[in-house]
Amino acid sequence: MKPYFIHYFQEHLQQLHQEISAYQNEADLWIVAPGISNSAGNLCCHLIGNLNHYIGAALGHTGYQRDRELEFSVKNVPQAQLLQAIEKLSDVITETLQGIDDWEANYPENYFAPQQTIAYYMFRFLTHFNYHLGQINYHRRLLSGAL
Repeated sequence: MKPYFIHYFQEHLQQLHQEISAYQNEADLWIVAPGISNSAGNLCCHLIGNLNHYIGAALGHTGYQRDRELEFSVKNVPQAQLLQAIEKLSDVITETLQGIDDWEANYPENYFAPQQTIAYYMFRFLTHFNYHLGQINYHRRLLSGAL
């Protein structure tokens, strides 16, 4: 499973990088359009925080301290800073997943009963990531008129 998880996380992080890079006007990253709950910038911060916490800290022992509330409240983080954080996260994910040998071991934090495996959570994290990646893509196209 290791090569598949690494591949898909890397692929999706690259797509996130492309989406954030595609915003021609940096300020558009922070627009909350009518009927939309979050800006693309906040969703990007959320994905970065989510994976740094659940994979980097929980499995890779990086020491990352998550501030989930800030992920949704921070504004006007420079586009370059978001892109740099995505690149750094990509390295953290690869390094952490390379170190996992037993995908059927219990995930170290139990968020849902009953206890689940590391593999279970990796699938969960990928689907969560893809959900928000789709929202970012739609947000960008909505604001650019590319729908």
